Amino acid sequence: MKYVICIMSKVFKIGVLASTNGTALQAIIDEILAGLMPGVALEVVASNLPRCGAILRAERCGFNTVVVSSKDKFPEEFDLELFSELRKFDLDLIVLVGYMRVLTPAFLNNFSGKVINVHPSLIPKYCGRSFYGASVHQAVLDSGDKVTGMTIHYVDEGVDTGEIIVQKKCKVLEDDTVESLKARVQELEKKWYPEVIRRLSREALR
Repeated sequence: MKYVICIMSKVFKIGVLASTNGTALQAIIDEILAGLMPGVALEVVASNLPRCGAILRAERCGFNTVVVSSKDKFPEEFDLELFSELRKFDLDLIVLVGYMRVLTPAFLNNFSGKVINVHPSLIPKYCGRSFYGASVHQAVLDSGDKVTGMTIHYVDEGVDTGEIIVQKKCKVLEDDTVESLKARVQELEKKWYPEVIRRLSREALR
């Protein structure tokens, strides 16, 4: 008797939430298009800002985009509307890339354990509501730290308080400015965000 073995392929579907330029998103897109993220599908890039860099990058590369306006809406109201849009894509993971809003339980309860974020410091240093964007790198320079880096972590109901997945370091140079330090940290983000997504996809698909 002959047996036929059928192998069913499962796609690991990710969505990206972004509000800024989307440099780490571009790294993810580049690796997907280069075939370096087998089994991973970028289903949608969503934002509260219609012309932010991340949305424009996604549109140029032919990916689905969704924009939900947050104007004149309570945070929970906005998050429920955002959830309603994203649930259509049956996502396995939501990736925050420079997303400048704090997700409420109204959103997180619907994607429990499925949301990750990258923060431009070595958490618990320089994290929380007061630290985002350039303020993080300025704090590193003001402190005189010799080392900084980035942290990829799960998102919970706090701000930068979720379980850490990976941290990577880089040196702080004597002549660093906010912009030069930001660029060095972003290089870490662009390298390691796709790698973390690969790892999570392999674990899920296994």
